[in-house]
Amino acid sequence: MTDEVRNRSAAASRATLHDMALKGDQAYDLIRREIVSCRILPGARVTEPELTDRFGLGKASLRIALQRLTQGGLIASIPRHGYRVAPVTAKDVDEIFTLRVALEPLAAREAAGRVNRGQLERLERACRGQMPAEVGNQIDFFMEANRSFHMAIAAASGNERLHRTLSGLMDEMTRLVALGFGVQGVRPNIENDHELLIEHLSAGDADAAERVARRHVETFRDMTMEKVVASLKLADAPLAPSAASEG
Repeated sequence: MTDEVRNRSAAASRATLHDMALKGDQAYDLIRREIVSCRILPGARVTEPELTDRFGLGKASLRIALQRLTQGGLIASIPRHGYRVAPVTAKDVDEIFTLRVALEPLAAREAAGRVNRGQLERLERACRGQMPAEVGNQIDFFMEANRSFHMAIAAASGNERLHRTLSGLMDEMTRLVALGFGVQGVRPNIENDHELLIEHLSAGDADAAERVARRHVETFRDMTMEKVVASLKLADAPLAPSAASEG
């Protein structure tokens, strides 16, 4: 075999591996989005043939996706019975909001006087704007707009680690909101907290911005917990106890 032939063979192998990795990434993003948006419900059992039929995926790309989803904790393998989607529990709500209530007021304090008011006002209008009629898309639309609003404040804080941490928490929030609100077909009510935040942040009032951010997260925590519990009962799914109630 000549060097030219070997080089062509190696290039073809690299191209094949790259194509497989790309298709695996696409399959992962697709299934993850369905799980996070609760179009595949927490606790549901799924199999490879079901996912292949539903999404038109090849076996190799599907298995790459399932491996990544398992590593990320979104699904768990059940030997000879497929996979089970990770449940959402009261403990999840407690933990995510405990971190949000600690970090978002800090981000608001640090961002006071440093935000782009026009950007925040555009994002706030997007949170309240006309949304598609389909419930799942409504939640997707709201959460993306809401996430962008809060992440803009975190970015303005200038603390990159705080921004990265809140970004991960907001990603986890998507599944809580989709389960709590999307399953029941209702939209979260954020009242006028965003407008107040914009006013205080733009005026450079760090104390007031911190206070409103904390109240906003605490209020949303209570609403989300109520809706998540109601949705799990509606789905006849067991609700794991929160850390506070485990005695």
